[in-house]
Amino acid sequence: MSELTISQIAQQAGIRPSTIRYYESINVLPEPRRVSGQRRYDETILERLAFIQVTQKLGFSLTEIQQLLQSHNEDAQLSEQWQNIAQQKLVQVELLLQRASNVKQLLSQGLQCGCSNLLDCIQCVLLNCNSAQR
Repeated sequence: MSELTISQIAQQAGIRPSTIRYYESINVLPEPRRVSGQRRYDETILERLAFIQVTQKLGFSLTEIQQLLQSHNEDAQLSEQWQNIAQQKLVQVELLLQRASNVKQLLSQGLQCGCSNLLDCIQCVLLNCNSAQR
């Protein structure tokens, strides 16, 4: 298997080399082998980078991703760890959706208030906001 440079890995993964170095510094990626001071990677690093990219798109933080990868390295059940973290993330997403729905409702009400000036309109929105929290 051929070894690739950080630039080659970055290009194939569609990210910057500085991102790869950052991932290494926070232990999301393992330290690579070095040849004359230059990082050398085998192609399996691309799978890990793809995993990181997908989990980030799902809303996972780098800390959560690090926990997943660390538990995998410790021979823990990755599927069990994934289930736990995914359930937690699902709860967070549900709360985010509820907040977004509340904001949307308040904005819609604010657009329909018919107030003659901004201060009155803000009072309408605040009144609706306070009644929505009860």
